[in-house]
Amino acid sequence: MEKPSIKTPPWIDKIFYPFTPHTFATENGLMHYVDEGKGDPIVFVHGTPTWSFVWRQQIKSLSRNYRCIAPDHVGFGLSEKPTEFAYTPEAHAQNLEQLLESLNLSKITLVVHDFGGPIGLSYALKCPDKIKNVVVLNTWMWSLEGEKKITKISGFMNSGIGKFLYQRLAFSPRVLLPQGYHESKHFTKDIKQHYLKPLSSSSARLGTWHFAVALKESGTWFDQLWAQREKLRHLNMLLIWGEKDKLLPLSLLEQWEQHFPEAKVVRVKAGHFLQEEKGSEVTAAIKEFVLENL
Repeated sequence: MEKPSIKTPPWIDKIFYPFTPHTFATENGLMHYVDEGKGDPIVFVHGTPTWSFVWRQQIKSLSRNYRCIAPDHVGFGLSEKPTEFAYTPEAHAQNLEQLLESLNLSKITLVVHDFGGPIGLSYALKCPDKIKNVVVLNTWMWSLEGEKKITKISGFMNSGIGKFLYQRLAFSPRVLLPQGYHESKHFTKDIKQHYLKPLSSSSARLGTWHFAVALKESGTWFDQLWAQREKLRHLNMLLIWGEKDKLLPLSLLEQWEQHFPEAKVVRVKAGHFLQEEKGSEVTAAIKEFVLENL
């Protein structure tokens, strides 16, 4: 029986994204992932409304010396977009766990951003012996109940109007994504197309809506993760933060710093999508950090 596969669509510019597609069959649909280079693994976990494309600068550079793995969550990027899937962060975390377990990795450097934070760190909490380093970019791992603005917006998105904005009007890639840049010059027309194309239909945008709702609705799960944070204490941790983030408050970085005072911190003058705006700085910080912790 032929193994199911996902082909690279013609709209992808291979200068930007020259990677060979790989496919993993989850219980919920086919997951596309990048697997480039050889050496100790670096696993990149994206958030919303992005996909593995957001890590392309880091993968191109770091895959010269490391094995770089970057999945697209089901419902995002080149992965399948089923209509009958929970799309909760918990469900995405289960998919990621299935993928990483199938690859039989060890000594992982786990790099997480946005919703990729709780999703990826959930795996680190379950399998801390397989993780060596954790790199955290503009994300969280606790209930955002204290962030009233975020939870209020999330609650509104869990309405008919909110769902219409996300599914019919592509609110996440068309409105929020540009706001995630500190300098709009980095959000070129070509880059924009690579984020719009995977979300070109109403049904394809279901995942982005579920993430918006989850900011509030998944608070209990986030807190369950945070309650286990001591399991991460022995890991080397690097916090790379875009301090011009308009989507997530700087107080999230302060929370990480307060509870992980031994973590190395690198602040960059960038918005939420710092790996796009300051790609070389982010890559250099990861590279230096991994080398420091051989």
